[in-house]
Amino acid sequence: MQKDIHWGIIGCGDVTEVKSGPAFQKISHSNLTAVMRRNGELAKDYASRHGVPKWYSDAEQLVADSDVDAIYIATPPAFHKEYTLLAAKYKKPVYVEKPMAMNHLECVEMVKVCKETETPLFVAYYRRALPKFLKIKELIDQGAIGKPCFVKTTQFQKSIEMKDNKEPWRVNPEIAGGGLFFDVASHTLDILDFLLGSIEEAKGFASNQTNAYKAEDIVTGTYLFESGVHGVGTWCFSAYEKEDVNEIVGTKGKLVFSTFGHEPVQLITGSGKQEWEFERPTHIQQPLIQTIVNELRNDGECPSTGETGSRTNWVMEEMTKSYYT
Repeated sequence: MQKDIHWGIIGCGDVTEVKSGPAFQKISHSNLTAVMRRNGELAKDYASRHGVPKWYSDAEQLVADSDVDAIYIATPPAFHKEYTLLAAKYKKPVYVEKPMAMNHLECVEMVKVCKETETPLFVAYYRRALPKFLKIKELIDQGAIGKPCFVKTTQFQKSIEMKDNKEPWRVNPEIAGGGLFFDVASHTLDILDFLLGSIEEAKGFASNQTNAYKAEDIVTGTYLFESGVHGVGTWCFSAYEKEDVNEIVGTKGKLVFSTFGHEPVQLITGSGKQEWEFERPTHIQQPLIQTIVNELRNDGECPSTGETGSRTNWVMEEMTKSYYT
């Protein structure tokens, strides 16, 4: 493709209001042509507020629209495989929200079908394109910390708020594939895959310490990267406060950074400490979506694919296996 890419969104809910939706209209060679939601009035309202020409209440009608070139799936994970296979049926490139699917087997099927139909498949692990994480990767690749030895993650936050005593879909395993670990920790595990390479072995303990909902609310895991780097992490979603820290320790120094926060990236060596600050983009998915559009126009490559997204699902499953079996 050398023309502009005209997008259709399946599931124009909260995540598309600021994080992603407006980006399709702001990046170069891209337009948002149609949106879909099962509640047609909500789809119509979204289209009206965001200046989108078309809206639908039926996903296949949107996918089949000849004015739509590529599909963004912004639904909960329970519907990711269904809509990805639908887009592949029409051979329209797919950009699917994270986590990629309900489980690793679904990811494998999605990758397989998209390959068979020659349908490009991308996953919304957008940190792979943010300047902050590109800088961290540059520092690692340049040897700023020497040879990486191990990575440690500590992330905790307060319990999720229940509305009208109903559990949000993000902690309903039947819709989300798991709990907040799958929703939140997936970003960290994916960016570590980007920074340090793929993980070849993972083990973990998952528990529900509060019994507030069905899903896990704490996970501690260990993992081994193909490069030989060791990793350990704890994610707790019922703590007194919020913390988000990653440390990559090497033979000459370490990098300290958050996955979600705005704290400066720190490089600490025997010579002292350096820091880099980065602004958070208004539409945080915009840099990654630009790489997708570039690839579809044969003018670049997107760093977040079905294959990389599938690896993250596999790691999370391995770390929570005992809880869900």
